[in-house]
Amino acid sequence: MADDLTSQDLLGVRDPAATSAIPQEELDQITDALIAAFKTVFDPEIPVDIYELGLIYKVDIDDDRKVDVEMTLTAPGCPVAGEMPGWVENAAKSVEGVKEVEVHLTFDPPWDASRMSDEARLALNML
Repeated sequence: MADDLTSQDLLGVRDPAATSAIPQEELDQITDALIAAFKTVFDPEIPVDIYELGLIYKVDIDDDRKVDVEMTLTAPGCPVAGEMPGWVENAAKSVEGVKEVEVHLTFDPPWDASRMSDEARLALNML
């Protein structure tokens, strides 16, 4: 991602000093599967998935395998603002091992193109 965050940073992989009821191997599998699930959700007006667009700000996985997603939209007036959080919730719920999902929509900080990955920039001819 443009912020130089790794998927582990974004997806709430715990500090090695922290303790978790979830074995690291399982946490890694859930993390990878969540990223793959987020990559199946597209903004209908932009031919790039929401993960590569940088719309997913933060994901926490708690010890009960509840996933909390903090995300944004490319603009507050996005025509699918009412639908996209549900799409993200459904995608995350499809991941094996995830027990519950809650999606929170935020506009702080507002999204801008600097959040896009190089893959997204290439797809949109912005490199």
